[in-house]
Amino acid sequence: MARQSDVIIQPREPFIDARGRILNLIDAPFTSAAVVTSVKGAVRGNHYHKTDYHYCWLQRGGLIYLHRPAGAATPPERWVIAPGQLFYTPPGYEHAMRFTEDSVMVVLARNNREMANYEADTVRTPPLGP
Repeated sequence: MARQSDVIIQPREPFIDARGRILNLIDAPFTSAAVVTSVKGAVRGNHYHKTDYHYCWLQRGGLIYLHRPAGAATPPERWVIAPGQLFYTPPGYEHAMRFTEDSVMVVLARNNREMANYEADTVRTPPLGP
């Protein structure tokens, strides 16, 4: 079972001055950054990555995140993700996201997300949940 601290990542305290604030989400090697918009009711995922990992930061909206080790027969763990939360998907974890509101999410990934690269590293799975 994943610990809450393994999935939900606490960003460092923001830098704040008279100009505004800087929130440094995460320091890790990435080759891809994407902004993903999803409509209420959309489901993304139902797969795992052989080598890729990703951090997702929900800018606005809401979602339910499910994950479990690839091939596990146990029910997936479930988190309710709110705006401003950062969550992590390691390699080899089946995962899915069900959006409970129209949402905007930033995804930072280890691997290049050009379609051929992405598909070569992605293994589709049966749906993880409703």
